Amino acid sequence: MAARPLLALLCAALWALSPGPHRLAAAPAPLHPFTPARGLNISCRACRAAFTALDFALQLKVGMDEVGLMATHLCVELHLAAGEVCVQAIRLFERDMITAWVQSVLRPAEACGLLLGSDCGHWDIYGPWNISLPVTPKPPVVPPVLPPAGSPVTRILFLTDIHWDKDYAAGTDPHCREPLCCRVGAGQPPPHQQGAGPWGEYSKCDLPLRTITNLLQHLQHQRYDLAYWAGDIPAHNVWQQSRHDQINALTTITNLLRQHLPNLTIYPAVGNHESTPVNSFPPPFIHGNQSSSWLYNAMVDAWQQWLPPTALETLRRGGFYTVAVRPGLRLVSLNMNFCSHENFWLLVNSTDPAGQLQWLVGVLQGAEWSGEKVHIIGHIPPGLCMKVWSWNYYRIVNRYEGTIAAQFFGHTHVDEFEMFYDEETLSRPLSVAFIAPSVTTYIGLNPGYRVYEVDGDYRGSSSLVLDHETFILNLTEANGSGRAAWSSLYRLRQSYGMDSAFPADFQRLLSRLYKDQRLFDRYWYLRHKGSVALPCLVECRAAVLCALRTGRAEDPQLCRDLPPGLPYSQLHRHRPPPMC
Repeated sequence: MAARPLLALLCAALWALSPGPHRLAAAPAPLHPFTPARGLNISCRACRAAFTALDFALQLKVGMDEVGLMATHLCVELHLAAGEVCVQAIRLFERDMITAWVQSVLRPAEACGLLLGSDCGHWDIYGPWNISLPVTPKPPVVPPVLPPAGSPVTRILFLTDIHWDKDYAAGTDPHCREPLCCRVGAGQPPPHQQGAGPWGEYSKCDLPLRTITNLLQHLQHQRYDLAYWAGDIPAHNVWQQSRHDQINALTTITNLLRQHLPNLTIYPAVGNHESTPVNSFPPPFIHGNQSSSWLYNAMVDAWQQWLPPTALETLRRGGFYTVAVRPGLRLVSLNMNFCSHENFWLLVNSTDPAGQLQWLVGVLQGAEWSGEKVHIIGHIPPGLCMKVWSWNYYRIVNRYEGTIAAQFFGHTHVDEFEMFYDEETLSRPLSVAFIAPSVTTYIGLNPGYRVYEVDGDYRGSSSLVLDHETFILNLTEANGSGRAAWSSLYRLRQSYGMDSAFPADFQRLLSRLYKDQRLFDRYWYLRHKGSVALPCLVECRAAVLCALRTGRAEDPQLCRDLPPGLPYSQLHRHRPPPMC
């Protein structure tokens, strides 16, 4: 029936053209793909009426071109984007989306819930499933302790969400009508407004190559032992990207990293923007031209200098890998697109895509037997994943809390974290997923990066995060002076008065953030990399703290004590809206 592929294209257009699944609130009127969106001038009743009519009208089979034309018409009528952008987005998505959705079980009646939010309908088609954990008993929990003063420390450079815009053009309109501005085709700003700055802009803009190059020139004068790179290389012009564009972004930024940091081994993870169409990551059972082999093969070619053959093998198959980075420390790089709501290929089959989580269990069990500690890196944080995937991942972290020393993610563009608690009581904190801020300015942010300080450089050390430091480029100063100067924004333990960076310390920080408005205001400022953010008052603060507690998606119990009398549904509604 043509209704399903038509809805597929409309939802794909909304996903692609909206600012995405982040919880950032640094800019006015942000757009969220799962709540009523700016410019989507249609009520729930009108949406239901329109798609009910389409359901009756599209009973006969029609060709892909006709579906594309209808989807383009509705994209324009629903004000998802300008006409030209709608045309390009639908054309880009139509083949993959129609293939995936024709094989799925999504019903047309669920479209309005997807377009306008859960208040207008429910669309969860993902069935429950469970990965298998080994019968090997969990080792006794050993509370973490700080190493003695003067003990070896490993410095890990962490980069995420670079989002290079090859068409960035200084002086252009930073507030254009398109989903991405500050670029060729954005036009000139009105007479009373300034154009895009030479180093970047506080708007819905990505970064010019000169800013990225300047960052790497700055980094080459610092000391790092390892580097983790959590993905999202291309810009947000997702409606006009080709495979050639994505591979060009991948190779250009990889070559820059290798050029400026030649002695540093860099361990990458796959972001959701690496593919085109954006978020399109078919499981390995999809073969031929619609598979992701074109992307994974390009990654293998680009990253083979950093990764051993065993890691390149699973990278080529599914975009994930594991590698021993030093004696006693193993790294796992996950392809978090297999947990993503926006990966429309999971509508076909979302049960442990690519067998990645079961593979992770095997890696962790092997590490437990051999006495290794494990760092996990990925792009999308677990709390933003599909519920069933997230709950399975939570189980894994619980079982292997003595082996998983740290988790590192990006994607949200802001500075935050997610807590993990014991599954029995949901009260004992046992792990933290660190979420680092973006290199890009998108949306309304200073460029930034992070350095983690980790215990030890030898077998037997805990490999726990001891502290971290965030650095930024102040765009106001850089654009005003014409000179880029990267500087430290803050150190975690110093800024928040924390004894250490262990899970129990973050639990105490959460309690203080709820009680102390001044401390929360400081967190809100640092969360947005020192740029101006909208105020976050009582309900917003409770929602933010709820999100920080929620390493397991859609679990009201994690926020049952925050705040008194405010239901989880309201907490979820008041969370800062997404921004990518």
